[in-house]
Parts: sequence; structure tokens; C-alpha cells
Amino acid sequence: MNPRAPINPRNLLTWLGLAFGILALVLQFWLSMNAMLGSGRDLPGALGNFFSYYTILTNTVLVLIYLSTIWPSAWLQLFRQPILRGMMAANIALVTLFVFFVLRHLYAFDGLFLLADNMLHYLCPLLYLLWWLSAQPHGQLRWGNLPLMLAPTLAYFVYAMARGAWVQEYPYPILNAIELGYGQVLLNAVYMTVGLAVLSLAVIALDRLLARPSRTLP
Repeated sequence: MNPRAPINPRNLLTWLGLAFGILALVLQFWLSMNAMLGSGRDLPGALGNFFSYYTILTNTVLVLIYLSTIWPSAWLQLFRQPILRGMMAANIALVTLFVFFVLRHLYAFDGLFLLADNMLHYLCPLLYLLWWLSAQPHGQLRWGNLPLMLAPTLAYFVYAMARGAWVQEYPYPILNAIELGYGQVLLNAVYMTVGLAVLSLAVIALDRLLARPSRTLP
């Protein structure tokens, strides 16, 4: 009887990341929509609110990245690009750090809301970072990729502010121009951009480091 073939760790991480990512997003969607529709909000408004959160958007991209690994479809080609995958490592790390050091002190969740929150902000980011570190080949990121890696988050900021000015609602306290004013919001955006730039540079450095051939003593 042949011994069972060993499990490929990256394949395992791919399926775990995909499964938990979908589960977390579906659970959060169900909880959020029930809460918002139950409070009298209309469906377009509830959907707009749900998809205004950076956490939801970034975790959705992670699911598409995993899907692009196991499904060779042409429409998923963007999610196979090393720059996008590296960019998401930095972005999802920012999500976790921001929630841990800032948001967790502002909200108190329990039950299924706490479960969904922990999955989206801690479990799914950890799985993705482990998955990205195990990716092969590394070494395809360049220092010059930094502006491109920051661009989607800048686009999100513009979108969040434009939507907030329209509906008078902001997804995060640091973006609330009604309470803080646009000057403070812009300063907060600068802080977050610097943080994301540092994380992106760390990802590029790690990518280059992991691409180096291992050296063993003779």
C-alpha cells in the first residue's frame, strides 16, 4: 500500500483562505443586511453602506485571488499579478493593525457579529499573509511599484469621501468630515498613507529577500 502523499501547505492555505473568506463575507453580509433593513433602511442604501467598508472590499479581493489560483479563467488574470498580490499583503496587514490599535476600542461586538469581525480582521488576514509568504516564485516586485501599490487605496479614499458628502455617512470615524472637518480627515489620510507605504515597502523587501537562493554550508 502506497503511503499517502503529503499535503501541500500552500494548497491547504489556498482552500482554507477561500473557505473562511467566503464564510466571513457571507456571515457579515447576512448580519449587516438584517440589521440595516430591520432598522428601516432601504436595500440600495444598505448595499451602499456594506460595500463602503475597506475591510469588505479587501477581503473580497483576497477571495478572488484564491479563486484565481484554483480556477484558470481569463477574467481572473488580474488577480494573478504579483503586484496586486503583494499590494494586498500590505493592505490586509493595514486592516488588521488599524482595527487592533484603533477600532477595537470604539466598538463592542458579541455573538455572531464578534465572530464575523474576528474572521475578517484577524483570521483571514493571517491566512493570506501566510499564503503570500509561501507563494512561488518571489522576486517580481520592484521599489518602483510603490505608487501603483498605493493607488487603489487613494481611489478608495476619494470614493469614501465623495459618497460621504452625498449621503452624509462615513464608514470609519477617521474619515468623518462632518465631525472632524476636512482638514483633520486629510491629515488622517496622510498618516494612513504613510503607514501603508511602510507596509508596502516591507512587502517589497520581503519579496526580494525570499527570492534569494538559499545558501547552505559546504
